[in-house]
Amino acid sequence: MDGRPSFLIGGGRAADTIEAIDWANTPLGPIGQWPQSLKTALSMMLLSSFPKAIAWGPELITFHNDAFKPILGDKPPAIGRPFSDVWSEVWPEIKPMMDKAFAGEATFIENFKLTVDRHGYPEDAYFTFCYSPIRIENGEVGGMMDTVIETTEAVVAQHRLAVTNAELSHRMRNALTMVGAIATMSLRHATGLDEARQQLSQRLAALGRTQSFLSADAAGDAHISELISEAFSAHPNLRQKIEVDGEDFRLVSSQALALSLALNELITNSIKYGALSKPEGRIDIRWNCTEFRFLWREAGVGVGEAPSREGFGTKVLMQFVPASFSGRARMLYGSDGLIYELEAPAAAVNC
Repeated sequence: MDGRPSFLIGGGRAADTIEAIDWANTPLGPIGQWPQSLKTALSMMLLSSFPKAIAWGPELITFHNDAFKPILGDKPPAIGRPFSDVWSEVWPEIKPMMDKAFAGEATFIENFKLTVDRHGYPEDAYFTFCYSPIRIENGEVGGMMDTVIETTEAVVAQHRLAVTNAELSHRMRNALTMVGAIATMSLRHATGLDEARQQLSQRLAALGRTQSFLSADAAGDAHISELISEAFSAHPNLRQKIEVDGEDFRLVSSQALALSLALNELITNSIKYGALSKPEGRIDIRWNCTEFRFLWREAGVGVGEAPSREGFGTKVLMQFVPASFSGRARMLYGSDGLIYELEAPAAAVNC
């Protein structure tokens, strides 16, 4: 471009902006009278594809290259304004580092958190940057070079990963505790080794299916209707015997796991002795959220009989599940089959 100062050649839109300003009416004076140290620093900055800015002189006059523009966001044009005005919302945090640069000492900092306003609202952002002094011809510091990259996405991703790893660790500990309890109680209440092996295998398989189902959701929660469908997924031929009714909502992972274990025990018991073992048998599953109430009612069985001993399944239904819901449970063997009812305060669930 004819007449363009050589240090602006190839500098992109930022160089166009610098050239268009009437510097004669600023503390820097006409562009042709600028010190060579400033021109050299500007040339290096403008030709860089890395985000850079310069704060020059006592007034901290701002210059930046095209790569720096995304960091500014929707802020008013920065070139020619004091750096302290451009970043007024974070000036108390960055001024000490600016002072060090003008005293001749560079500062490098990684993933520095600043609450910036560049889109009309405050937002937390992270930056890795270096404030380097720029010396003029007599050896004194005339300005500061800001070499910066925004790391917000990386830092947020790291935070999310840390939270996810903590949640996975928590779930793993809970799962191992649950496996240990299932194994201990299954062996303790079994009448023989074959029965223990069968019950343990079945319960661990149910636990594994539920864990996989919950892990598929980023939140680790589950809709109650989906949980019931998942519980019957191993017995698709029985699904037509089931009537389900209730307003759908999400259970937190601990409650979803507890209810899935309860459903496994109820389904297994029904297949052996209850409604699901009879051609005319059926099951009605209902719930409501006014005061949370979950009901499992069997029909078509005839006169139901309570088990002769309290096994692991009974402990799951009457102790573990109610505790997970901060509620209570009851189990009745009526004239037409088993009735299992779980009640909990509405505040204990996400209805």
